[in-house]
Amino acid sequence: MEAEAAKYIGAGIACLGMGGAAVGLGSIFGNFLSGALRNPSAADGQFGRLIFGFAVTEALGIFSLLVALLLLFAV
Repeated sequence: MEAEAAKYIGAGIACLGMGGAAVGLGSIFGNFLSGALRNPSAADGQFGRLIFGFAVTEALGIFSLLVALLLLFAV
């Protein structure tokens, strides 16, 4: 296998983390919406945790993209 092909395969595998982040975001917001519809008075107290979960999950997706771009364009 050529080194160029291995680089593209590795970058493609690293991009799978972005799909995982998308699934995680859907799960976070779906569960928040479900809980907020069941108990609307508690939704305001959990909003900060929702935003924190969003930020951490999105950061992992961006980190995955960064690793893929590093594999493609570094050395």
